[in-house]
Amino acid sequence: MPTTPPYLSIAADLRRRIRTGELPPGSRVPSTRAVTREWGVAMATATKALAVLRQEGLVRPEPGVGTVVVAPADPDAAPLSRERLVAASLELADAEGLNALTMRRVATALGVSTMTLYRHVPGKAELVRLMTDAACGEVPLGPVPADWRTGLEQGARWLRAVYRRHRWMAHAMASFTRPVATPNAMAYTEWVLRSLRGTRLSAADKLHAHLLIFAYVQGLSMADDLEEQARQDTGISDGEWMEQNEPRFDAIQAGGSYPELASVTSEGGFGLDLETLFEFGLRRTLDGIAALIDETSG
Repeated sequence: MPTTPPYLSIAADLRRRIRTGELPPGSRVPSTRAVTREWGVAMATATKALAVLRQEGLVRPEPGVGTVVVAPADPDAAPLSRERLVAASLELADAEGLNALTMRRVATALGVSTMTLYRHVPGKAELVRLMTDAACGEVPLGPVPADWRTGLEQGARWLRAVYRRHRWMAHAMASFTRPVATPNAMAYTEWVLRSLRGTRLSAADKLHAHLLIFAYVQGLSMADDLEEQARQDTGISDGEWMEQNEPRFDAIQAGGSYPELASVTSEGGFGLDLETLFEFGLRRTLDGIAALIDETSG
């Protein structure tokens, strides 16, 4: 007779605690580490158990807090609108990532049937497009600065801030040959090109300068999202991960085959920080565009 997989048994027990009120809405559910200790299972099993509850819409990750119990839908809430649908989808994607966003999950969060959502959007692709437009429209860029470098820097920081609020967007907008067509995303492109209007760059160079900065911010923001997903999946911090894997790196370098790598990582206690990397790369990228502008102005 087949036995129930351990992660389903754990999910069932946690589900019972939620439904009986032992774990009320807003309370933290046991972390993956706590699950491994209480049930004596591996980290992967604990992660699967919590994933089942997330898929059912019973819990969600709360940045800086942990995984918490979701409050049941309010029966007296306003009728479903496209705005409410987009807002709920943004909240879900912000908490759990784009892969967790399904029509069924959004319907559960809103307390409606899945078919109800299709009265407002034809499917997930259109929903993501609307979410992207809403995210890009949250904070206005403001007037275009007179100085091109100030403008490009301001535009890069604005885009970086959008991606920090909504990490999933780095993946949703990853395609360059098939860009997301939304008014607010196109308004950003227009704003950046206006920043370069006073230069003598060709039309192609202006577009390439815009896309270069976009690609730079995009790449680091995708790294941000992957790091956050890794933290959620493993239940350990970056520092804890490095502490666990440091002996492996030390063993590889012990043979002396990587002297330059060993020298730069050992001097001054170098620690990789994505914000420091962003600042370094943005300055160097703008320096390169400045050199190109100087060449065309001579």
